[in-house]
Amino acid sequence: MSKPQVTIVVSPRERFSCTQASLESIYENTQIPFKLVYVDGGSPAKIKRYLEEKAQEKQFQLIRTEHYLSPNKARNLGLAQVNTEYVVFIDNDVVVTPGWLRQLVKCAEETNATVVSPLICQGEPVHEEVHCAGGESGVKIETKGDRPRRRIIEKIYKQGRKVADVRPQLQRQQTGLAEFHCMMVRTAIFETIGMLDEALLNTKEHVDFCMTVMEAGGNVYLEPDSLVTYVPGPPLELTDMPFYMLRWSDAWELASLHRLRDKWNLTEDEYFKNRYSGLGWRRKMTIIKPFSQKISKMVLKRPSKKVENLLVNVDKALNKYLTDRYARKQPLTQHQTPQLQQQKSPTTV
Repeated sequence: MSKPQVTIVVSPRERFSCTQASLESIYENTQIPFKLVYVDGGSPAKIKRYLEEKAQEKQFQLIRTEHYLSPNKARNLGLAQVNTEYVVFIDNDVVVTPGWLRQLVKCAEETNATVVSPLICQGEPVHEEVHCAGGESGVKIETKGDRPRRRIIEKIYKQGRKVADVRPQLQRQQTGLAEFHCMMVRTAIFETIGMLDEALLNTKEHVDFCMTVMEAGGNVYLEPDSLVTYVPGPPLELTDMPFYMLRWSDAWELASLHRLRDKWNLTEDEYFKNRYSGLGWRRKMTIIKPFSQKISKMVLKRPSKKVENLLVNVDKALNKYLTDRYARKQPLTQHQTPQLQQQKSPTTV
């Protein structure tokens, strides 16, 4: 059996209830040798036990923290364990199709790509609706009066289109954007750019990464012969709620946007103002609206905007409490390290 070229790093995105479906799809649909590092940031007891059992059975490396992790923090914990030519970052709510990894490696080998993105789909039924088929990222400099404006470029191609309609038109090509739902990276690039930016707590980390790679002379490719799907909530299980609320908290999103602005010296234009005004929209759509509709139907027998507005105010207060509590705990210091559960040999398939 040949030596693995790839380490797959699985990390939590926004919930834990897709863990089993995602992990099983990787083992069922990956036909080439690989190592796997699973980063488990504070999953509930049922998921924790499942991952411990699977780590024993499949002989992969399990990194466990008893607190929730921001995405780039989780990815960096996994990346620190990688010693292969390539690393695949994949979220714990992504399911893959047969041959997905072979096609990513083939693309990198034939093009010398730094980053390779599969064709990423969204939602259920899986593999039917496009989420990302490449895109654009960068900084555009405009002159308005005597003052130059530095504006972020972020564009995703084909989002919302049917895979059956667009896939025949797609071909392997250089692009400007990949997403952390699933991307393969040539690990040598990290010697140049360093680890992922952990100051980007919950949003735009993929834009920052692609811009950083290209600024360092790397490139990004789309490989549409590799197909994966991320399956977001709703519905969320009750045990998903605390992590989801922290993951998409106002504080984390504001901090991420400010980091992106300051790091790339961007003008605080409509791009940022629109995102400031939309803080908390994921919580509203995924948690508040369904709960409001349920209460209104049970109690008032009709929809009620007042109930929704009340829940929005409760959510804002609870969200601030959760993020303040998390920040005060400062769970990972130089005196605390995550629990590493590594079997005698990481998995190869």
